[in-house]
Amino acid sequence: MDSDELREVAGGITEWARRVRELRNEEGYRILTHNDRNELKAGQYLLEDPKPIPAFERAISKETRAYVLDRNGFTCQMCGAVAGEPHPYDPARKTRLHLGHIIDKSQGGTDDPSNLRALCSVCNEGASNLTLDRPTSQKLLIQVRRARGIDQEEVLKWLLNKYPKRAKEILGEIED
Repeated sequence: MDSDELREVAGGITEWARRVRELRNEEGYRILTHNDRNELKAGQYLLEDPKPIPAFERAISKETRAYVLDRNGFTCQMCGAVAGEPHPYDPARKTRLHLGHIIDKSQGGTDDPSNLRALCSVCNEGASNLTLDRPTSQKLLIQVRRARGIDQEEVLKWLLNKYPKRAKEILGEIED
């Protein structure tokens, strides 16, 4: 299904792409994109399985939030900005605090208070929007070689799913 079909199914709303992300990230539907499958073009989506898998619970309780903010003295743990005061890097904005994960949930981190810290909106935006350089194939191979066997197999499965035609060609070349 492509983005035009999704927009039409969604009744022409402009927020259909966000809804796709919510279905994938919060409700556990395996919606694949060109990042997951080589044969998909940008703007094309594939629902791999109509049965959702358990997804991350995004809600952090009010009690946990209050505990972490109080523990951190209502102060950003990166820049030291205090909640409600003018932000040191942007005096026109009042400091608003968020909870940030020390170990990101996508990396196995939890919503446990020991993995949470108070961050101002400026620092939290910077932390969540970090864009790393693309690793070279040499760096990737070094990382894969260092990984446990079970993790190497997961990488192999992911690559076979992403490039099924090329995998068959390569496996055919190996057998010949």
